[in-house]
Amino acid sequence: MSGQAPPTAWGIHGLGVHIPDRCVGNAEIAEQYGVEPAWIERMTGITQRHCAEPAQATSDLALAAAEQALADAQLSARDIDVILLATSTPDQLAVATACRVQHQLGADRAWATDVGGACAGFLYALKLAHDVLAASCPGGRALVIGAEVFSKFQNPGDRSTGVLFADGAGAVVVGPAPAGRGILCSTQGTDGGLADIVGIRAGGSARPASELTVTEGGHYLHMNGKAVTAYFHEIFPQVVARLTQLSGLNLDQIDLVIPHQANPRMLRTLGAELGISTSQLVVTADTFGNTGAASIPMALHAARSQGRLKPQSTVLHAAVGAGMSWAGSVQRWL
Repeated sequence: MSGQAPPTAWGIHGLGVHIPDRCVGNAEIAEQYGVEPAWIERMTGITQRHCAEPAQATSDLALAAAEQALADAQLSARDIDVILLATSTPDQLAVATACRVQHQLGADRAWATDVGGACAGFLYALKLAHDVLAASCPGGRALVIGAEVFSKFQNPGDRSTGVLFADGAGAVVVGPAPAGRGILCSTQGTDGGLADIVGIRAGGSARPASELTVTEGGHYLHMNGKAVTAYFHEIFPQVVARLTQLSGLNLDQIDLVIPHQANPRMLRTLGAELGISTSQLVVTADTFGNTGAASIPMALHAARSQGRLKPQSTVLHAAVGAGMSWAGSVQRWL
């Protein structure tokens, strides 16, 4: 960057995705949860989802998506300055999954860490990448990954999570962008008073692993579906309204709305209520399920593959995750 003014905008230069090979249709799991396959589709909109193999960890999916994103951006791993990996299903406690990805990529110039936020985690990581580059690494590059292996934390007797959550990974490369392009604005928030309505209760310092926590199923993902749905319906419209205010754009000036892929039926219903047209709304959870922090980059990749995401498309993202945490951003595609 010698002799040049530092950049004032940052955007996405490369996209990558990894979808596990194993596809699980509704018929395969319906009997397990005591329902008909048609009930799953009717209640959620999901027809199938993908699950990792027993030997695959979150880092394996993240690595594959990251390699694709780097190739798409025409960069090498050594061009990356920071790696941020959003996940609720890390390889293990105490060691950031991002560290394993950094090593396996050969990104030896980059520092790496994980980001929480559950389903909002990717947008948290995207905001952090933007701010880190702007504050301390002008001209640098960040690798932002969302990756989940929810299948390994599914309670085989809990249909509220078992039919909904799935596995996958998506990654983006963030770097300098022309003024007026890239990430235009973002917003974030948390309501910690609702921290217990969805998550994995045991395995941390509050409830370390024990015979009791295993017997009680504390290491499985749990969710109060009614409470989560109510919160989503309350917060999602507020995030959309805040983003249109911050960006100075009306909703009809947004080309694509790519939210975290919670429940496709709910997304379509709420989108219609807010005036988001079917041509604007991107929904991929019908065939991928809810892949948490991975769902937005996976949906971005799908939208581009379908020809819906084009240069200078204006894209709004909104996500609501465990915590309860929420985040949103507007970007003008490079």
